[in-house]
Amino acid sequence: MSDVLERFMRYVQVDSQSDPDNMGETPSTPCQHEMARVLGEELRSIGCADVVVDEHAYVTGTLPASAGAEKCPALMLCAHIDSSPDAPAAGVRPHVVRYEGGALVAGVVDGEPIQTTPDQVPDLERFVGQDIVCSDGTTLLSADDKAGVAEICALLARLAANPELPHPAIKVAFVPDEEIGHGASLLDVEAFGARWGYTVDGEALGEFNYECFSASEATVRVRGVMVHPGSAKGVMVNAITVASEFEQLVPAAERPEHTEGREGFFHPTDISGTASEVTLTYIVRDFEAADFARREQLLRDAAAFLNARYGEGTVSVSVREQYRNMAEKFGPSERCLVDFALEANREVGIEPSLVAARGGTDGAQLTFRGLPCPNIATGGYNAHSVREFIPVRNLELTVDLLERLVAKFAAAPAEG
Repeated sequence: MSDVLERFMRYVQVDSQSDPDNMGETPSTPCQHEMARVLGEELRSIGCADVVVDEHAYVTGTLPASAGAEKCPALMLCAHIDSSPDAPAAGVRPHVVRYEGGALVAGVVDGEPIQTTPDQVPDLERFVGQDIVCSDGTTLLSADDKAGVAEICALLARLAANPELPHPAIKVAFVPDEEIGHGASLLDVEAFGARWGYTVDGEALGEFNYECFSASEATVRVRGVMVHPGSAKGVMVNAITVASEFEQLVPAAERPEHTEGREGFFHPTDISGTASEVTLTYIVRDFEAADFARREQLLRDAAAFLNARYGEGTVSVSVREQYRNMAEKFGPSERCLVDFALEANREVGIEPSLVAARGGTDGAQLTFRGLPCPNIATGGYNAHSVREFIPVRNLELTVDLLERLVAKFAAAPAEG
């Protein structure tokens, strides 16, 4: 078993699911402290300096630069320790499947195979004859993002054991609650001391992201007017009915299930309430700033239309920005981050592609806070699902890629 596979199999068995219903605390779940403790011990055993595991389950440390690269700008590598709340994630039982074609079966649950077909994931056909890590089908695998954690730790161990391999000082950050929008928000970027960095939190090998969605969460509140239904004519305003009308004013074709590529969307994620009051929650996503602003305005316009019909204050919309498209902050001085990543992919036999990420990473907020931070693929598939899987070879290739990548920064000029 390779080092990265051994680490990955251990890490995914440590429960660390985040909780969107406890966003007032960081981390949102106590189990993330255990994952942070494990990783603190891992970094110390590798030989990292200044290892800190703080009260918010942030794990940081530094692998000193190789000889001759001490004056090069420090490089950050970042991954998140939490697992998605979108599927069961406690008690992950990983196992390795030798894939021989057809459906990839993770396990059998209640007599039904939990499987992925080549129609669902065309890349499967590339992995015939390879070993693939799956869960048992009752939980997600947590390759998002413990694959990234394992790949970073395996890289650090390789560099520490082979001091002749060139690299700048590597600043490591493992952060909690990325899946619920906190992520690296409490990281002190200035004190951290990195000039630039990468998150290792992507999917298919070769995909590289320095563009991502701009994102916001919109909360729509509908206040009804309730009277006895026997005498309601001309008086009652049923909040459920008005909420339904609001939803119908949001373009049906602009939903996640009908969009791809660079198309943005409106996504209703939650509804609660009664005939007296209803709350709807949407996430809003788009790549271009003007299109993103148009989407937010459309929700406000829908509220204004219904208020004109039912009375001012019936519908209100509040918008909370979550992150912005990091491409807005990539200029000529950040171009090396893109070029080096593409070169490193090719050097290990992977043909890279620039993909605008239909989601966000910690790198988006870090970029806007002054630490340019695009995203490297981990090699995993079907994130946030009990069908999640990752080929063993993808784990190993990513470590090789990261080795080539950090070597390029060992030759970067000290002024960055």
